[in-house]
Amino acid sequence: MLSSILLAAQATVPNTGTTWNWNGTPIIIASCLLVLLIAGRSIRYPHVGTKMPLPFPSIFNNPSVATFLAAMSFGHIIGVAAVLGLTNLGVI
Repeated sequence: MLSSILLAAQATVPNTGTTWNWNGTPIIIASCLLVLLIAGRSIRYPHVGTKMPLPFPSIFNNPSVATFLAAMSFGHIIGVAAVLGLTNLGVI
């Protein structure tokens, strides 16, 4: 009984025809790096905790793991918003 309900629900889901592509990847990478550069200098205590082993610690202000994770999370939020906005405008 349950499988027939799932099959009925699956048939009604529309196919949008859009597929995933790599067009927005450079924008998300750039936004993550930009936020990492800004976060290391704007967070009140960026050096509390274990340090993140980054290749250029002087550029990124030698952030902690928590600062790095916060910067990457916020960078992805900003990057996805930028990609969605540019996609809606037809730029990407």
